[in-house]
Amino acid sequence: MRTRAILRIARLSAFSRRSTLVLTLAAIALATALLIGVERIRHDTRQSFVQSVSGVDLVVGPRTGAVQLMLYAVFRTGSATHTLRWSSYRALADHPAVAWAVPLSLGDSYRGFPVLGTTPDYFAHFRYGDKRPLALRAGRVFERPFEAVVGSEIAKRLGQTIDSRLVLSHGAGNDLLPEHGDKPFTVVGVLAPTGTPVDRTVHVSLESITALHLDWAGGAPLPGVNIPPELATKFDLTPQEITAVLVGLKQRSDAFRMQRFVNAFRDEALMAVLPGVALDELWDTLDIFERALRGISVLVVLVSLAGLVATLLAGLNERRRELAILRSLGASPLDLFLLLACEGLLITAAGAAAGLLLVTDAAWWLHDALRSAFGVELSTLLPSPDEAWLLAAILSTGLLASAIPAFRAWRMALADGLTPRQ
Repeated sequence: MRTRAILRIARLSAFSRRSTLVLTLAAIALATALLIGVERIRHDTRQSFVQSVSGVDLVVGPRTGAVQLMLYAVFRTGSATHTLRWSSYRALADHPAVAWAVPLSLGDSYRGFPVLGTTPDYFAHFRYGDKRPLALRAGRVFERPFEAVVGSEIAKRLGQTIDSRLVLSHGAGNDLLPEHGDKPFTVVGVLAPTGTPVDRTVHVSLESITALHLDWAGGAPLPGVNIPPELATKFDLTPQEITAVLVGLKQRSDAFRMQRFVNAFRDEALMAVLPGVALDELWDTLDIFERALRGISVLVVLVSLAGLVATLLAGLNERRRELAILRSLGASPLDLFLLLACEGLLITAAGAAAGLLLVTDAAWWLHDALRSAFGVELSTLLPSPDEAWLLAAILSTGLLASAIPAFRAWRMALADGLTPRQ
């Protein structure tokens, strides 16, 4: 029998038993979708985190864990347990090796989205992806207190446009928080999409953060004290404390020297982390969970392929006469082996293709939701090289699994199929 004839017979044979094989094919498709989905989320999550900040040589903050500092300074996740003094920031910014230093102040929120107090230098020096600068989709950068620049996701989800009014909340989170209702902000700029936490951040000036809290103490407004916005701007609004500092160096070779300088800073307990090193530490922490998820996915694939083997083996007893007739028509034992192997491979390939289509469709439907909720840009394109290797491994394993019933068919004798069973 020629190869083309074997493939045609295998296809027709599988189609004639489609009611039996459809559940096996569905199981393989779901298992493939799970395995490819876990790999795609793992890869795209790592890429989204890596692309959230670039061109920053050091992230400086109060002495804490490197991962924790990166999470709240760059990814706006969690909260700072301590702050650093403004004088420490000035000493760092004036260091001869520092090209630029951008202060960050976090703590307030707007409808669950973080509010970042910073300076206009943030928009000039912050980079993401392949060192791409931030761009405004509309409006301009804030210039005065009580002006805000919102990320693209906030503008899209909450319908914020130029001249929209914002009332910030004191504290982070989605719970009922006290509001700074007496000092509303005006949106003067909307940023273009970046696929990073910038899209979900309200950007205001450091002076605005200070002005908001002139009549607050201990996380609550002072009784009987109300400083209106027009009067608040008359005060000295230089901040006393900030959350973190993004640092760019004149020469990247000075990174370790500057890190030692910050870690040994005498006036205050500070620490400086290299973003790449901190992200590697983060992924090392999550490595055990990645392996566990991948292991579970592999087990699901193996179980589905075991179901394929069981289905083909169970069908052999019903196909003994069919196979014997093929033998009588000139098919060799090797032809029967190839027939069963090709049939199993076709079912595996169809299931893998269906699983890939399923995970691609799911990525397309969930793309916006994952980006808005977690900042993860899920790929909706063709399989990556790693995913291609996983698909090849699934097909190879399916072929090996199909070899078990194929070997049994190979051993069947012609008389075994033609002799009536008692």
